[in-house]
Amino acid sequence: MKHANVAFFVPHLGCPHRCSFCDQRRISGTGSPPSPDEVKRVCEKAKKQLENRDSPAEIAFFGGSFTAIDPVLMRSLLKAAYPFVADGSFDGIRLSTRPDAVSPEILEVLKAYGVTTVELGAQSMDDAVLSQNGRGHTAGQTVQAADWIRSAGFSLGLQMMVGLPGERENGHQRTAEKIAQLRPDCVRIYPVLVLEGTELACWYKAGKYIPLTVEEAVDRTAWLLRFFEDRGISVIRVGLHAQKALELSYLGGPYHPAFGELCYSQVWLERLLKRLEQDGLSQKALRVLVHPAQLSQAVGQKRENLRRLSQAGYQVQILSDGSVPREEPFFIKEVKDCI
Repeated sequence: MKHANVAFFVPHLGCPHRCSFCDQRRISGTGSPPSPDEVKRVCEKAKKQLENRDSPAEIAFFGGSFTAIDPVLMRSLLKAAYPFVADGSFDGIRLSTRPDAVSPEILEVLKAYGVTTVELGAQSMDDAVLSQNGRGHTAGQTVQAADWIRSAGFSLGLQMMVGLPGERENGHQRTAEKIAQLRPDCVRIYPVLVLEGTELACWYKAGKYIPLTVEEAVDRTAWLLRFFEDRGISVIRVGLHAQKALELSYLGGPYHPAFGELCYSQVWLERLLKRLEQDGLSQKALRVLVHPAQLSQAVGQKRENLRRLSQAGYQVQILSDGSVPREEPFFIKEVKDCI
């Protein structure tokens, strides 16, 4: 079921630090925060568009550190959004913030204004990596904030990054393991990109930071997708939204307009290869049937999965079949005629 967000971006407001990788204005495509009147106007318009919706819808405040902004502004934005939750037009309000900008007192305010989900920008669970990148908080503060959020009855989201400066080999796996221990309801995964105007850009230009390639980032993110899915944790975003402002400031790193699709496609291929090996089907002519909605993911960008299957020695044809349940990754059928 598709989820709808009416999103507002609050770039940099309230954030006491400038992380090495961060330029919220370019990432979000906006340079100033919304006014309460703008929140009301946009929500009113969305309310009419979503009148006959049959899927969840939320109002969202992303970017910056929402719970660290001026308390008067924070309350005014929440107050503008709350009536649309109270009248049932939206299912709740979600927001993102820093782990060190959460307290039981702040959570009481959020609950009073209809907030249902709090996402923490953990980014890493390695204190050395957090320090090197100027995050200004520790992994322990992420653990404490997550505990407060869950105890207060909110849905918990955690955001992590892949390829941060100082990240050791398999550091993304160790961060994922620690994040999973916090029992989040959802996770967002972002590969590190080098953007003009950031400290990371200076390191990159000086040769002090070598970003991941697209292939490396896809490999690591595919591992994370399998890891979280195996534990029943929903990954609701992979990679930044492709937009003009981001592309104009991009200097290096694993940027691809369909990065998430690349990652999910690799997960699909790895699962298929594992099944083919387990079932001893390397010398068989096979048809792999998938739900129509999964066909592009199964075939891969520029038919990459078909190419890799052929390289691995498999005679596979991938076909769309509406009878395959959408939740099933594939159905393998051995055929006698040569493919």
